Amino acid sequence: MSLKVIHLAAKIENSDSFHLSRLLILINATAGKTNKPIDGIMKLAKLDFLLRYPNCLIRVLLKLGKEKAAKEITEEEQNTIEARMIRFRFGPWDKRYRRWIGILVSKGLAITYLKGRTIKVQLTSDGSEMADRIGELGEFTELKKRSKMISTTVGKYSATKLKDFVYTVFPEIVDMKWGKDIEL
Repeated sequence: MSLKVIHLAAKIENSDSFHLSRLLILINATAGKTNKPIDGIMKLAKLDFLLRYPNCLIRVLLKLGKEKAAKEITEEEQNTIEARMIRFRFGPWDKRYRRWIGILVSKGLAITYLKGRTIKVQLTSDGSEMADRIGELGEFTELKKRSKMISTTVGKYSATKLKDFVYTVFPEIVDMKWGKDIEL
């Protein structure tokens, strides 16, 4: 691997703009036409785990009997990791979610509110429009397609059901040490 590729990967990993764009597309896909909020940051993290790790999304699709959808993920995408995540108490996690959500809120692209003990994350109309525009850009079309796959297969799962499902499909995560990078 050339040094130029390594520098580019590091630049993308540290780019809030890339992560915000990805989250906008994902939240928009799960919101549907009624703009339903995501029920909790932990659920968002697990959905994003599947988006960031296409090879893991394929395993989920196969587990759910969605072979045709799994074949739609290209060979090139399968082994890319858009950004690293770490093993956390409740599954895959990135310590930056709260910051990213705060940025989306401060830009007027999302709102958050508390219902019971759950933080709801919902796009504003500006956020939905921005997600649509970003999703039409060539470099984001595969993310948009995978976001829709995730939404239709596991998007309606509760955070707990999604966590349990992730641990069933990826039992190796259970044995990983907390705070360590996930390598699947």
